[in-house]
Parts: sequence; C-alpha cells; structure tokens
Amino acid sequence: MTALNRLDIKQLITLKALLREKNLSKVAAQLGLTQQAVSDQLRKLRSTFNDRLFIRHGNGVQSTPFAEQLAGKLDLAIHALEQLLAPVVFDPATTAATFTISCTDFEQLSIIPQFLQRVRQQAPLLRISIRNLVPDTLHQDLLSGSIDLAMTTPSLAPTTLPSQVLYTETYQCVASKHNRAIKPQMRVAEIAKIPQVVVSPARGDFTGAINAWFEDQGHRRSVIYSFPTFSAALAALSTNDTCGFIPSRLLPDQRLQSIELEAAAPQFDVIAVWHSRSSQDPLHQWIRQQLSAVI
Repeated sequence: MTALNRLDIKQLITLKALLREKNLSKVAAQLGLTQQAVSDQLRKLRSTFNDRLFIRHGNGVQSTPFAEQLAGKLDLAIHALEQLLAPVVFDPATTAATFTISCTDFEQLSIIPQFLQRVRQQAPLLRISIRNLVPDTLHQDLLSGSIDLAMTTPSLAPTTLPSQVLYTETYQCVASKHNRAIKPQMRVAEIAKIPQVVVSPARGDFTGAINAWFEDQGHRRSVIYSFPTFSAALAALSTNDTCGFIPSRLLPDQRLQSIELEAAAPQFDVIAVWHSRSSQDPLHQWIRQQLSAVI
C-alpha cells in the first residue's frame, strides 16, 4: 500500500489544526473529537510521513522542521479539495463550451432559429453544432458523446434514455396550389386515393408516421415518394399532383394549399432526449430550458 492510500482527508485537517494550535486538546475541541482520536490520527500521520511531526513541549507540542515544511503544501492540498467539492457555478455569459444538437430539418427550420437567437443574446461565446438526425445511430451517438442532445419523436428515441416533451405538434394535409384535384374540405377517403409524399429521415421508408391514422379511419393510402427532409418534400409537393402531411409549424407555405379534413389531424410529440450522465450538467440543463422557452 502506498503512502497516499494510507492518507485520508480527516488526517490532513487534523495536521493543519495541529500546526496552527500546537495543542492536542484544543484541536480535539475544535474538531469535535476526543483527544485520543487526535492522538490516533497523529500516530497514523507519523507512519505515513515517516517523521515524528510533533514533539511534546510544555502543555502542548512543537512541530518538527519537516512538519513546518509541509504547512504550505498542506494549505494548497486542502484548498484544492475544497474547490473539488465546491458547487459548479454556470454562467451562460462566459461559457465557451461546444454543444451538439441532432435533429431533422423540421426542427432546424421551425425551432433552431429562435433558439439560437435566444442563446446568442445570453451566451455569446457558446458554440453550437447542429447535426442531421440519424435515428439508427442515435443511441450510440448519445452514448459516445458525439452529440449532446437530440430533438425527435418518441418513436425514434431510445426508450432507455431520459427525455422531455417540448411540445405537441399537429400535422396539416397540404397539396400544391395548382393541384386541381384538391378542394378546401375533403374526406379522409378522398385523400387516401391521392398519391402521397412522406418524410423518412435516413431510412427511406414509404410507410410514414401517420399510416396507423389512416388505418384507424379504415383506409389505406398510396405513398409514391419518400424524402429525407421536409424542405425537399415541400418543394416536391408544390410541383406535382401529390399531397402530404406536414407539421403545422412549417406552414403556411405560399406554394401550397391546406386541406381541412372531417377527422382531426394526427398529432405527435416533439421531445428532447439525452444521455443520463448529462441530466445534472448545468450547461445541459440550461440548453433544455432555452429550448422550452422558445416553444
């Protein structure tokens, strides 16, 4: 066992008090210990440092030259330990950290601009990296720390990680303003017959997020185009005879017309998800607060 392994913080505090008071009884009273407990700690200190440290002198003790040499180092060591235990004070105005957020272009278009405006005012030195969401590697990306936080839907988020609902979004059925098959009000059965566009980040699926909603209405829809981004889907919708369901925060769009359905449009939660090791991190908590504040 090394000397460091034999040393504990209580012994260092006792040593500092003995160097100051030169009296075991006074040190015992100050530390709330018995004089025997102080004597036991001194015995251990002598063994650790291989020096007597203190010798009897009158009604007290006198420090050895070696003990006197320890005084300065001891003050630094105890101060360092006190700083180690001190609460972390987070100041947005001075932080120069880098924070990485992963999300689809939906959040990049609808939330991130206002979020960055707010952050820029309060944390001008903070660097933020926005990355495209990759659902299949999301858990590993959060685990490795390559991203700090993701904004997504519960269906794409790892269920084992902490999350926070930011808000509930509503889909809106839209089509090109030039699509003559579209009426301002339509039934779900009519919409199901129109070729449709879906957004499937990274996977290229043709099912889309609201297939179950159509099935609940007793209809199957025909999806012919799948895009990785909402911006691409919007552009495509504006130029052909398809329709699609777009988050309402991306609307209105001058290229498109909205369609009112007899059934309530489906909704979905937008959540923030992160690794549990970051739950108590002051910067991480502050970022989540700013996201909630702009929604």
